Amino acid sequence: MSLEIERKFLVKDQSYRKLASGILYRQGYLCTNPTVRVRTAGNRGYLTIKGPSSDISRTEYEYEIPLIDANALLHDLCLKPLIEKIRYTFEFKGFVWEIDEFLQENQGLIVAEIELESQDQVFEKPDFIGCKVSDDPRYRNSNLIKHPYQSW
Repeated sequence: MSLEIERKFLVKDQSYRKLASGILYRQGYLCTNPTVRVRTAGNRGYLTIKGPSSDISRTEYEYEIPLIDANALLHDLCLKPLIEKIRYTFEFKGFVWEIDEFLQENQGLIVAEIELESQDQVFEKPDFIGCKVSDDPRYRNSNLIKHPYQSW
């Protein structure tokens, strides 16, 4: 078992693109309570199960699965629409940041995430990081399938 502790932020500009190249992610949900997600990231497939959120943390179990299985699950069994995004990953002052540029029904939404070791861990934000949205459920990927960003 793993404990996921993350904070989410909106992004003010696209200067992060200078720091990393992006990888296409496609993901879908078999169910959202608990969260059971299927994802492809480049040429790899994953199955993830997440428990309920408690503040900014929750249990998470993630397993690599064959890419062909991940694609079949996304196509045949996952709730629609799928989430598609380009993920940029880079290190800043000892922390790994992930920037997600959403595509399709969520085009225009850009969210940054940082995973922490504890809820009160101190970190410095890059200049392009905007307001915190960790506590706003609209920004959860599992909610974006039900209420895509373009419908807000």
